[in-house]
Amino acid sequence: MAVKYVFVTGGVVSGLGKGITAASLGRLLKARGYQVTMQKFDPYINIDPGTMNPIQHGEVFVTDDGTETDLDLGHYERFIDESLDKNSNVTTGKIYWTVLQKERHGDFGGGTVQVIPHITNEIKARFYRAKSPDENRIAIVEVGGTVGDIESQPFLEAIRQFRQEVGYRNSVLLHVTLVPYLKASGEVKTKPTQQSVKALQGMGLSPDVIVCRTEVPLGDDIKGKIALFCNVPEGHVLQNPDVEYLYEAPLMMERERLAHVVCSCLGLPCGEPNLGDWRQMVDALKNPQSEVTIALVGKYIKLHDAYLSVMEALKHGGIANRTKVSIRWVDSGALTKENLEDTFAGVDGIIIPGGFGYRGTEGMVLAAGYARTEKIPYLGICLGMQMAIVEFARNVLGYEDANSSEFDADTAHPVVDLMPDQNGVENLGGTLRLGSYPCVLDKKSRAYALYGTEHINERHRHRYEVNNKYREDFASHGMMLSGQSPDGRIVEMIELPDHPFFVGIQAHPEFKSRPNMAHPLFAGFVESSEEQGVLRRAKKLLMKRNHLSEPEAHRYLQKTSMDTGRTMSESAHMVTMLISEE
Repeated sequence: MAVKYVFVTGGVVSGLGKGITAASLGRLLKARGYQVTMQKFDPYINIDPGTMNPIQHGEVFVTDDGTETDLDLGHYERFIDESLDKNSNVTTGKIYWTVLQKERHGDFGGGTVQVIPHITNEIKARFYRAKSPDENRIAIVEVGGTVGDIESQPFLEAIRQFRQEVGYRNSVLLHVTLVPYLKASGEVKTKPTQQSVKALQGMGLSPDVIVCRTEVPLGDDIKGKIALFCNVPEGHVLQNPDVEYLYEAPLMMERERLAHVVCSCLGLPCGEPNLGDWRQMVDALKNPQSEVTIALVGKYIKLHDAYLSVMEALKHGGIANRTKVSIRWVDSGALTKENLEDTFAGVDGIIIPGGFGYRGTEGMVLAAGYARTEKIPYLGICLGMQMAIVEFARNVLGYEDANSSEFDADTAHPVVDLMPDQNGVENLGGTLRLGSYPCVLDKKSRAYALYGTEHINERHRHRYEVNNKYREDFASHGMMLSGQSPDGRIVEMIELPDHPFFVGIQAHPEFKSRPNMAHPLFAGFVESSEEQGVLRRAKKLLMKRNHLSEPEAHRYLQKTSMDTGRTMSESAHMVTMLISEE
C-alpha cells in the first residue's frame, strides 16, 4: 500500500478540536490493524515551543528523542499509543531556519530564495517518509491555525502540490469546521462552514471529508446543505458533537463512520475495529466507584493546559482504580504557613509538577513539608522532587538556608545544583537534559514494586539535579535514593519509606501515561490517595463520635481490620458508612 496521507485542517475559529479529531481517527485506524503515525505542523515562527511561556502556549511535550513539541503530540501519543519523534512537530521557524541555512551554504546556487518553491519544497520534505520501501503506514498530518490565516498559507500550498504529486487516491483532506447554534432562533448556521471551504477552494484545495463541530445534532437536511455548497458527498459530512469525556471522542467518531469514509477515499478495506479495551476504559472513566481530591500545586495554574499531561495522567490513574479524580488548583505563590491547613483541608493527595524560575517555589517547599508531616500522599515531578529535597534538607537535616542554586546562588547548602554538563550553556532552546534516559530502581523501593522491574526509562526536561555531596546526609536521615542513573551519577528518584506514599522523580512520567494503560506512579499515587483519604475521614469521625485521639482512632481501625479480616481501607469504609447511617 505504501504510505497514505490524511491532512487535517481547521476553519472558522481555533480551538475546534482538530487535534482530538485527528487523534481519534488515528485510534480508529490502528484498531483496524493499520500502522499509524502523526505529525503537527504549526505556523508560529518559534523554532519549537521549548522557550515559550506556558501560560500563553500550554505545556511543552517531550518525545523520547528529546524533542520539545506542541501539546497536541501528547494527545496523539495517548490516543494511538505510539512514541513520536523530532519529525512529528514542525514549525514555520524550523522550515525557514533550514532553508536559510541551505542558502548560506550555497545550496541554491545563488538563486533567489522564494516561498514557492523553496519554502513549500522544504515543507513537503518534512511530510512523513517511509523508513523502508516496503513500509505500509497511514500518516495523519494536522496543520495548526485556521484556513485564512496568513501564517498557514505556505503549508496549505505545500499540501496542494503534494497531493498532486502522490495522487489523490493516496491522500485525503479532512476539514474540521464549526457549525454554530444560535439559541435565539433555535437554528444551526452553515454559512461559516461554507465560507471556510470556499477559502480552501480558493487555494486549490477541496476537502474530501468535512467534520462539523457542533453543540447540537445535525439533521440530514443540514448535512445535505453543507454537502451541496461544499462539493462533497453527503455521506462525507460528519458531525462531531461535544462529548462529556475526551476519550469518548473515538467511539463517537466510530458511530459517525469516520474511519470508513477515510478508508473509502484511500481505497483501503475497513474491517471491524478492536475497540474492546478502549470501551472498557471509557466505562471505568464514566462509572467510578470512589472519588479523591488531589491538590495540584503549581505556578502556571492560570492556564490549566500548562499541566495538561499531568491532568490526563491523574485521570488515567483514576481510571485504573475506578476512582474519580477531582483536581484542586493551588497557586504555589499564594501559599503561606498560615493558610496551609485551610488550603489543603479535605485533600487526599498533593502533586507538584515541573516548572522553571523562582516564583512560587517557597510555596512548593511548604506544600511538600505539609504532605510529609501530615502523611498525605505526595508525588513530586522534576521541580516537585527538587522542592521536596529542599524541604527535607531544611527541616530534617537542619540546613535552614538549603536551596537550589537555580534560585539562590549564594546558599551555603545547594542541595540541588546545576548539572556539570550544563555549565557554560548560554542558549535556552533545546539545551536542557532532554528525552528518554535509563534509571535503575532499588529493589526495596515502592517504585520497584509499582513498576515491576528494575530497569526503566523515562523522559526528562531539566538542568538541575540532586547535589551528590548531600547523598549520605539524605540517606542517613531516612530518605531512600530509590532510583539512579546506571552509572550512579544522577539521583533520578527519591522516597520516604516511613510515609504512606512520598515519591519524587526527576523525570516526567506523565508523558508516557495512557488512558488504557496508566503510568504506574500515577496509578499508585491515586490508589494511595484514595486509601489514605478514606482512613483520614474514618479517623476524624471516630475522634469526634468516640472522643478518641488520632492514635486511638488508628488502633480502633486496626483492631476492626483484624477482627473482620478486612484491609484497613475496607474497615475504614465500613466504619464511615456505619457512623454516617447513625
